[in-house]
Amino acid sequence: QVQLVESGGGLVQAGVSLRLSCAASGRTFRRYAMGWFRPAPGKEREFVAAISWSAGSTYYADSGKGRFTISRDNAKNTVYLQMNSLKPEDTAVYYCAASQGDVVRTRRYEYDYWGQGTQVTVSS
Repeated sequence: QVQLVESGGGLVQAGVSLRLSCAASGRTFRRYAMGWFRPAPGKEREFVAAISWSAGSTYYADSGKGRFTISRDNAKNTVYLQMNSLKPEDTAVYYCAASQGDVVRTRRYEYDYWGQGTQVTVSS
């Protein structure tokens, strides 16, 4: 079992940056690839970014390329999502998820554990 707790969300103006954190506890964190998701309007959670457990591979949705950076610190059991140049359309609850193995995954069903989410609201 892996427990995930997100933090770092908030209400910000467009153009600023936020860094989300996801602290993991339970099973060996470094054995899990990690991802960030957010709900799309009227849809289920969509993929935002993912990182392999070795941090050797990362992958981003088009919406975040060039603005978002995912990273992890296995010594701290924490994964981060640095979000720059935020836009109002980035407003969402951001969820952290863990997927067993060292493969970067982009589909919700490929993830085994989920956090409760942290709200990000970007005003124009």
